[in-house]
Amino acid sequence: GGGDAKNESKAQIRAFEDTWHWGEAAVAAFDEIIQSGRVNRPTVELLRALIGDPDEAAGPIGKGDLAAYLVMMTARLAELHRVLKPTGSLYLHCDPTASHYLKLILDRMFGPQNFRGEVIWQRTATHNDAKRWSSLSDTILFFTKSNSFTWHPQYRQQSSADVEKRYRFVDENGRRYRLGPADSPNPRPNLMYEWKGYPHPAKGWRYSKERMAELDAAGEIWYPPDKTKRLARKLYLDESKGAVIGNIWIDIPPLQASAIERLGYPTQKPIALLERIISASSNPGDLVLDPFCGCGTTIEAAEKLGRQWIGIDIISLAIGVISDRLKPSKANFQIVGWPRDTVSAAQLAHTNALAGRYDFQDWAIWMLEGLPSRQDSSGKTMKGADGGYDGYITFQDGKGYHEALISVKSGKLKPDDLRALGDTVRRKGAAIGVLLTLEPPSSAMLKEVQQAARYHSETWNRYYPGLQIITVDQLFAGVRVDMPPHSKAQMTRQAQPIERNAGEQMPLIGS
Repeated sequence: GGGDAKNESKAQIRAFEDTWHWGEAAVAAFDEIIQSGRVNRPTVELLRALIGDPDEAAGPIGKGDLAAYLVMMTARLAELHRVLKPTGSLYLHCDPTASHYLKLILDRMFGPQNFRGEVIWQRTATHNDAKRWSSLSDTILFFTKSNSFTWHPQYRQQSSADVEKRYRFVDENGRRYRLGPADSPNPRPNLMYEWKGYPHPAKGWRYSKERMAELDAAGEIWYPPDKTKRLARKLYLDESKGAVIGNIWIDIPPLQASAIERLGYPTQKPIALLERIISASSNPGDLVLDPFCGCGTTIEAAEKLGRQWIGIDIISLAIGVISDRLKPSKANFQIVGWPRDTVSAAQLAHTNALAGRYDFQDWAIWMLEGLPSRQDSSGKTMKGADGGYDGYITFQDGKGYHEALISVKSGKLKPDDLRALGDTVRRKGAAIGVLLTLEPPSSAMLKEVQQAARYHSETWNRYYPGLQIITVDQLFAGVRVDMPPHSKAQMTRQAQPIERNAGEQMPLIGS
């Protein structure tokens, strides 16, 4: 508790929230881009033209939230370009707020010749925008590092109408087929031969004599009665991979509130979207990097498709969500940067007095299988309107739901910390209060815990301590909250994360 109110407001809820403001940090990042040499000159010149130099008048887009966002993205995209293999691809998912600016930056960074396309994904079926065309789609920009890149066309199942229209013929075995060209689209002088009395087309055949003989033996050549007309190849429906997917994707619906894969993250993408991208631009065993991995959809898709992967996120809550999400797949992975002992937990708590404290809180609460509870940047309370606790665990007991409230302390522990938690538990009508601390409690605090009222479970017909203290040492030893069993999956879906402010981006590298 405590702390400077102004600084506190800057460090409020960061879980699943990206907020960009033009301030000292943005100016410093922009100055670093200009002077470091890590961003190529054409990109730096473009950014300076759009924003203006740090100490001069603003450029066309001004020095506001959008400028701060573009500075942040430019620095990160430059690093992604640096580590990308020559055969790799980059996908950038963004909404219309900044997609055109990001396209310009990527053109300067990758070279316009390496722009491979723009996918339009219909992310929702309807949206009520009273004074403009309703915004139903997001943009996915596709760039490669060179002209030699992995590419596998993707296909979709053909509709009944398509089948009826295109596969109009049926052979003697009842197989549907359509007629495809047997002539070459380009001049092939070495394939200009007569075939069974049919003269070669002007540019030659599409197939060699040997291949033509194989197709003929298989009954896959259609011969018109008039030998002045061109023969064709039979293309069977049951051998078709489907219709080739273009750059407008309307067949992957957004996640509905009832979707099994939904985790409660408002910008979460359907796993089918990521599976399509990864399948198109990588091979099994290739490495996929998602540097803004959020709730881990890219990672789950990469694991499912047999790719190696690296996911990066600065939010402990996101890392916890992904860790739980991967458990059913039994994936073998390592979390780098999370505490492994009490010393590293203390470092996480004290490296940055504000942001670090919240990361420590998120990590500790997730280790206890709980969820964070604090206000978002607009002042709207996510959980716990009158404060007094940092996290909570929801469990079902009897005919209703109950909560265990968690208070995390990384500084010097005081008896008042325990008393304040007890007051909050009583005021909120919670079942249990848990104080998680880096420091060991005093004997007086332990005595107070023993004297606290207990919670009686109707379902399990037993009493649980109403107040509990768990140290980080105990946490690493496997000690958890003494409470009725609860469902982590159910808790995850109850989370109310905050919308991103400037259009979610999803860089992805498949190599």
